[in-house]
Amino acid sequence: MGAALWRVRDAGSFRELRRSGRRVRVGALTVTWLPGREGLPPALAFAIGRAVGTAVVRNRMRRRLRSVFAELGPELRPGTYLVGAGPAAATLDYGELRRIVSTALAELAERS
Repeated sequence: MGAALWRVRDAGSFRELRRSGRRVRVGALTVTWLPGREGLPPALAFAIGRAVGTAVVRNRMRRRLRSVFAELGPELRPGTYLVGAGPAAATLDYGELRRIVSTALAELAERS
């Protein structure tokens, strides 16, 4: 169903995202994108702090976001995505979460 997504695990990728990534904030989410090589699947990382909730809540948030990005996979441009979530994100239902992510991705595309 969804597209293949790589996970970002190395510190160098996070530094490069912070230094050169394009960032948009929509509602309780912040999405940072760094262009990547054509042909590679998008890479995905999360920044979900303790203010969002307990470990159970944060892990649920990651799973839901991962699912949204997998659904949107064919629409994703190659590159690395860092998704940050504020406390209000934990209260969003799946449809709202998907709409916010889609809006953020559209704004990133407009700025590129």
